[in-house]
Amino acid sequence: MPIRMTASPLPQAPSAESVAAASSPLIDAALRHALDGVLTRLGLLMAVKDANSGRYLAANPGYAAWLGRTLSELIGSTDAELFDAGVVRALRAAEQSALSQAAALSAEHRFEWKGVRHDFSVQRSHQSVDGQTLLVSVWQDLAPQRQREAQLKAALEQIEREQRANDGLRRELADQGLRDSATGLYTRAHFDDQLRREVDLSTREHREFALVLAELDPYVDRVLAAGARGEERILEAMGRLLRGNTRAMDASCRIDDRCFAILLSGVGLATAHARMEGLRRQCATQIVALDGQELGFTLSMGIASFPHTAASQDEVQSAALHSLARARERGGNAVALASIRFGSGTAQT
Repeated sequence: MPIRMTASPLPQAPSAESVAAASSPLIDAALRHALDGVLTRLGLLMAVKDANSGRYLAANPGYAAWLGRTLSELIGSTDAELFDAGVVRALRAAEQSALSQAAALSAEHRFEWKGVRHDFSVQRSHQSVDGQTLLVSVWQDLAPQRQREAQLKAALEQIEREQRANDGLRRELADQGLRDSATGLYTRAHFDDQLRREVDLSTREHREFALVLAELDPYVDRVLAAGARGEERILEAMGRLLRGNTRAMDASCRIDDRCFAILLSGVGLATAHARMEGLRRQCATQIVALDGQELGFTLSMGIASFPHTAASQDEVQSAALHSLARARERGGNAVALASIRFGSGTAQT
């Protein structure tokens, strides 16, 4: 059978305009789906109205669900069909203000609707499309944020109540004449007696102990701005933390305004370092509240041990002081150890 060949024109490539026209509905649908997903993840509600009639032209599912309507029920309705008259007036006034502005306008709305108190932040903007003015509003529910703020305030108030309760305990201890009234720690004179006894006991029984010298790092601006009351709160916190990190056989005292000493009986250098690192972290994360504001502080510490880093009371105090200086040189919020003695006259850090 003979083969007939006929020429036919090659198909023409579609123009860019026809491709755009054909794909526009698909692109619009994809963009709407993506926008709905973003708004849902952020917990935002969005609606679009005709600025003249006030009728809803579009909304995301979250907005419709909040109103207790389906999207098909919402489209074409007005606020007057959804809210009480008082709410409608407030919303309309905010919309008129937004329409008079060139840029987006934010407003907060607090109202009761269906027996529930609502608190929203709403951002409105407008634009003209094909001669029609559209009003776009994005709603953010402020209730979760308000709840978190209330919980934080309650926690800070509880901490302040506990701090005030501790004030009475410190004053009671101070009456005994052995403790500092600001921190509840031992006085310098009592601590010196404890240190002498510990040196004598450790020498006789050939056992070790650790001496820690600690100093508050320079206060942050918030503490300086709070003045004497802020410093008082920090000293109270230091007293609580030092008492909580020492045993009955240990001793801790306030040396001067910002310095403290801790005597760890029967403890070597490694154990003392581990315990003081824990104390340093507690200080750095401790919540100290004053008038609803959180204050912070950090601590630098130097540790020496008897007899491994020093052989006398003066030497162990000097070794701890030099270690404290090294901790401060590192920028504070640090723990430094004294050098270990090897034989006579040799040492290793």
